[in-house]
Amino acid sequence: MSDTPIGSEVLVVANARSGASLGRPDRVPDVQRRMPGATVHRLGEDETLDDVVAAAVADDSPPRVLAILGGDGSVSRAAHLARRHDLTLLVLPNGTFNHFARSAGIEDVDAGLDAYAAGHVRPVAVAEVSVDGGDPITVLNAVSLGAYPEFLAERERRTSLGKWWGGAVAAWREVHGAHPVDVVRGGKRARVWSVFAGVGRNDPDHIATMQRATLHDAVIDVRVHHARGSRLRAIASLAFGKNTVKVLRALRVMPPASDLERILDEDFELEVAAGSAPDIWVHDGELEEVGADGFRMRVRAVADGLRVYLPAADG
Repeated sequence: MSDTPIGSEVLVVANARSGASLGRPDRVPDVQRRMPGATVHRLGEDETLDDVVAAAVADDSPPRVLAILGGDGSVSRAAHLARRHDLTLLVLPNGTFNHFARSAGIEDVDAGLDAYAAGHVRPVAVAEVSVDGGDPITVLNAVSLGAYPEFLAERERRTSLGKWWGGAVAAWREVHGAHPVDVVRGGKRARVWSVFAGVGRNDPDHIATMQRATLHDAVIDVRVHHARGSRLRAIASLAFGKNTVKVLRALRVMPPASDLERILDEDFELEVAAGSAPDIWVHDGELEEVGADGFRMRVRAVADGLRVYLPAADG
């Protein structure tokens, strides 16, 4: 029997801000109890995940597994770094929505630790997004531009109200202030409220595909909401919960099928035209700033792009 403590090859980075903002208990002691050999690093206010991981892999005893205790943004960035440094990702969800973790069947921190204990590693599909030919960023769930990034930006400005009230105020403001965006694809110009590019085929009835439906489908599922209806419909289209969508459809505020376009492609590219360009876009819930003079975006599917610990009954 090996005397090597469990987790000796694991670097755990805990983003305390993810759980603390939700009033959740500190799960670091549970992680240390289950993986006593792991190196655990609590991310400081002035630290970046990139720097912490880079320092660890440069050490004489580099990790082989990167475990992230945090929410969607932290998990997405950890996935990017795991690919960059050839590490296996262990997801320990501790955020608001935990979209990728839910898709992977990892409902909570204990489920993630169970997957590690079982040693069940599988490759999953990811996407890479690049803007104006820049370095690609790993995407686990979706990329979006238009109304959704504007909604997130409004909500971020009202963090003092809490997520629910901040979101309500942001939605109200967007109903009155949302504006369409001009995009060009394949030489064809369109005026749209929003574009969502999700990893893998998703529910065709949804517009805001913010949580992936599959793990291994290496395709980009694009939803384009053409600007033919009201701002109210533009904001209603951002609903992604099944029950919410049903209610909004019953109230007849969801956009009709004629306003929506679905594109399935392994490599999707479009240009946001100058003059209407937003200065923000979103990947996995994280806001990115760009110039207002137009930009070109490319989203490319990558089969088996990431190794991750999954429950034994993964899909």
